[in-house]
Amino acid sequence: MENKIRLGISSCLLGNKVRYDGGHKLNRYLHDTLAPYVEYVPVCAEAEIGLPVPRPTLRLVDTDDAAIGMVFSKTGEDITESMRSWSQRRVKELVAENLDGFVFKANSPSCGMERVKVYAKKGMPHKDGVGLFAAAFMQHFPLLPVEEEGRLNDAALRENFITRIFTLQRFRRSLGDNPSYGAVVKFHTQHKLLIFSHSEKIYREMGRLVAHGKALPFEEFLAEYRTLLLKALQLKTTLNKHTNVLQHIMGYFKHDLSSDEKQEALDLIHSYKQGLVPLIVPITLLNHFVRKFKQEYLHEQVYLKPHPKELKLLNHV
Repeated sequence: MENKIRLGISSCLLGNKVRYDGGHKLNRYLHDTLAPYVEYVPVCAEAEIGLPVPRPTLRLVDTDDAAIGMVFSKTGEDITESMRSWSQRRVKELVAENLDGFVFKANSPSCGMERVKVYAKKGMPHKDGVGLFAAAFMQHFPLLPVEEEGRLNDAALRENFITRIFTLQRFRRSLGDNPSYGAVVKFHTQHKLLIFSHSEKIYREMGRLVAHGKALPFEEFLAEYRTLLLKALQLKTTLNKHTNVLQHIMGYFKHDLSSDEKQEALDLIHSYKQGLVPLIVPITLLNHFVRKFKQEYLHEQVYLKPHPKELKLLNHV
């Protein structure tokens, strides 16, 4: 794939031996399955601030000012300011990388995205912390797709995340070196049903923006469109949302389908809504109808082919 997805990642997930114990946390799905479609930008916060490998363990702790601090577990030496200062510099550097998303290492005091253990001065630790680098990254890129490697074992979360990063990659590619209003309109036209499957409200808002976009300075229009796109993709799809889109697609064939074909499709959509078959089943039949009846508009709709079939993502949602 030319112009691959640009994905930030905790370095240890690629098999790099940068962890506190001198080891790694190689994730086979990210390293093997997803790798052909992705150019990774590895980051290891703890190694990059100059800590050795191996190194003493770190932990998050409650502090007197109600903030979260970072200290060495055994000695209590505080490196909070070093980590915060480095994190602020690093996220600014990552702007130039044009990232489409980031995958963090779960439970890490630097890279954990959520539910990181925080040690209280008294009593039991509480698992509601965020790693210091992950917190800085998400604050700087509040709408960018982020996930932890463990959460990617959930089929629905994995499909949603990968749909989002593929969509952002296509958006970057569609703009190229000379972004234009026409390029945004073409991208939007191809992604209408995908956006609709995430948020009907934002879909309609984006439609109004595109319709009147030429009244705005282009850079303002582009920034507003990208923001709405990211906000829409943040909202997860559901059985009901997909069912609405599938039924909407059926409307394009109302003059083409025989009564048997129509009933077969409606039965499959109903079975999907009941959770009896995965999304790939009605999608496959609708793609067949698109080819059979040469439905050019639907042929261009990314919703019917949001990511490579080799990833088998629609087989499990």
